[in-house]
Amino acid sequence: MTGTAQDTKTGALGLGQRYIWLRHHQLPAEARHDAHIVTRFPLPPGLSVPQIRTALGHLVRRHEALRTTYHHDADADPWQRVHPAGPVRLVQATVEQDGSPPPAAVVQELATAPFELAADWPLRACVITDGGTPRQLVVVMNHMAFDAWSVDRFERELEVLGTALATRRPASLEPVRYQPLHLVGHEGEAAFQDRHEQAAEFWREQAARLSSDLFARRRRGPADPTAATLTSPAALSASRQLADRAGLWPSLVHVAVFTALAAAYTGDGLVPHWNFHGNRGEDAYSDVLTCRFSPLLLIVDGRDDPPFSELLKRVAEQTEAVRDHTALGYDEMLEILACAGAIRGRDLRVGSELNFLSHTARTAGVRRTTFVRNAAPTAWAAFGSDVYLRVTELRDAVSVNLQASGAVMDAETVERFLRGYEAVLLALAEPDSDLRISEISTLAGFGEPAAATPDRTVAGTMETAGAETLLELRGAIGRAMDICADMLDLDSAYVPNGGRVLRLPRVLDLLHERGYGGLTLHDLAGGTPLRVLANQLSRNRSQSSNGVTPPDTTSAAG
Repeated sequence: MTGTAQDTKTGALGLGQRYIWLRHHQLPAEARHDAHIVTRFPLPPGLSVPQIRTALGHLVRRHEALRTTYHHDADADPWQRVHPAGPVRLVQATVEQDGSPPPAAVVQELATAPFELAADWPLRACVITDGGTPRQLVVVMNHMAFDAWSVDRFERELEVLGTALATRRPASLEPVRYQPLHLVGHEGEAAFQDRHEQAAEFWREQAARLSSDLFARRRRGPADPTAATLTSPAALSASRQLADRAGLWPSLVHVAVFTALAAAYTGDGLVPHWNFHGNRGEDAYSDVLTCRFSPLLLIVDGRDDPPFSELLKRVAEQTEAVRDHTALGYDEMLEILACAGAIRGRDLRVGSELNFLSHTARTAGVRRTTFVRNAAPTAWAAFGSDVYLRVTELRDAVSVNLQASGAVMDAETVERFLRGYEAVLLALAEPDSDLRISEISTLAGFGEPAAATPDRTVAGTMETAGAETLLELRGAIGRAMDICADMLDLDSAYVPNGGRVLRLPRVLDLLHERGYGGLTLHDLAGGTPLRVLANQLSRNRSQSSNGVTPPDTTSAAG
């Protein structure tokens, strides 16, 4: 942590922030709102607009994450800068028909406009008034500064401050012990770095277990993404029964059900997914307001068609092992996957994501199972994942949301997967029920996947790219890596050449400045040789110069 005469402080990104940094730069600007957090606060009677500004300003002074920007240079890892406290811009919208934009339009603009990480503070606010009286506060948060725990803390403190100001009573808030840069300093300490090395060895072993592509036998041509949500009171009871029976958390039951259904659908019993982990409660910095969550790679082996009780046991054991090795950034995991793929000559794709949320203070308000088709998740699909399953445990139901790339599931399959999810939970909750994966496959009714096809190689076409394009690609990578470009092996990929995934946004920026586009962060983070990527750059530039929109180049890596 360093300071300046203007009382600003700078430091590296924390482990949790690295994932959001990379996700932000993988998405095109028009899709970045997919990672925004939008919350609404009812306001206590008697609270004025100036008092709302006072409350927000106090929170900005308390928490440095709320006044931090994020930057990258040509030859350095990304870094963050904490700015002196200042006022939060508070937009006003009224429900009255006075000719101004209605609240819905104002909130929509705030929620969908991308954050400029190097310039914008990670907080936007809109107060909705009626007759000049504040009725509701809408806050749009950048995920770089917030995770689920941080959002809860922000909401609690805002409520305390708002009530105190409205009633003219003192506010009592817990002291802020540590700021995000204190956490970054902790992650650089020798003891933490020892854990980091142990974690790196663990994840190298995990990468060696991976098959190349879980959805290989279901993958087809490009198609529109689809999404749906199933909400079930019965599934809540069933999942808790199964958890109590095994003496485990309900979240592990849901991981096991997803694993069984994914194995049944894909025909591959070795199921990997990115499991979102909060990283809270594990050290003295557990109450820092920042983003600490990060995806962890969970690989569950069901190739021997185990009964569900055994599968659940394996999920619990693997989850415990994974949580013992959290001292590695998402970017470093991608580097391990890229190196393992380069050794095999195959891209290693982990395209499934699973997120379990516990919101037991909220209710679904349904008495029976409901199924709703959602709008096509086009912003999510721009990231390049295959499926994203979000399980939310509410007070009266379990809500299961599935988003899927059209390349691996159509709308009918998404519905079958969700209804199968509920059916499996209910069947397993029956006394003495212990279905195997093969029986779960029959219950879900997926049908047989296509015959296995050879893994996609990373070699691609080895036609020679133009000398100018090769020179530009090598130059951009050399500048970002701060090495001589002539040292790069064009027949090897970016990461095996020593490239850091965290610096890939800078590589893409440098290429864009020179008129080259069409590559994504995932393209460069995979196992594709630089010579092949140069070919792709040449084709994209040629098509763009001829007025042709380049094809979707989302890589199968990542």
